Amino acid sequence: MKRAIITIDEQGRVHFPDTNPNDIWMSTQEVVELLGVTFPTLKSNIRAIYKSGIVKEYETERYITLPNGNGVDIYSLRMIMALAFRIDTPETYRLRESIFNRLYQRRTHPDNLMMYIAPHNTLYPC
Repeated sequence: MKRAIITIDEQGRVHFPDTNPNDIWMSTQEVVELLGVTFPTLKSNIRAIYKSGIVKEYETERYITLPNGNGVDIYSLRMIMALAFRIDTPETYRLRESIFNRLYQRRTHPDNLMMYIAPHNTLYPC
């Protein structure tokens, strides 16, 4: 299974992988480190999210076997985002801000470009 992870560097910058969002799946340990929480806090919030029905377990959680033979639960980007908005830590704040910035950048950069052709001063959509 192809998977990618979100990271926060030492300067507090959030790095999203340049991949399809559906390929972002993170292990429990990776999510604990990303969100700056303990394992019990993470698991109790995951249970609460499932109980509320915000996301479905079959859509956001998988169990994979690692090359060393150990098994691990992994969570999708949808679950990571739900956790980021449910838990309040400095790391989740940075993650939320990064999500908002990415959404805002998409709104301020139009998808349609215009091309200016000098002889007739005409604009053509690309």
